[in-house]
Amino acid sequence: MPEVPYRVEKPWGHELIWAKTDRYVGKILHIEPGHVLSLQYHDKKDESIYVLSGEIVLRIQQGETLIERPLREGETFHITPKTIHQFEAVVASDLLEASTPEIDDVVRLKDRYGRV
Repeated sequence: MPEVPYRVEKPWGHELIWAKTDRYVGKILHIEPGHVLSLQYHDKKDESIYVLSGEIVLRIQQGETLIERPLREGETFHITPKTIHQFEAVVASDLLEASTPEIDDVVRLKDRYGRV
């Protein structure tokens, strides 16, 4: 396991993992303008997002519909396990993520970059 902090390059920007323990993980997600993360859910991972800078569109599935909610600097959102969600950056955005430690718990339903 790498020492923290460490950076993980992503097709949409990067993650800076600044805290990692057996109980929690802290990340900063940097998303480039117009880029979209996977439409995804987590089986176990529970996460809270705080918009440090920028503006994103958060998509959350409610029933059969994806609801869009803009989130701006200073706003937060809690994503519970099994919640289908997606982030899209309107402008370059930095999100602070605090989560449970299951960082590989990602079930991708749709991905612009061809990841499985």
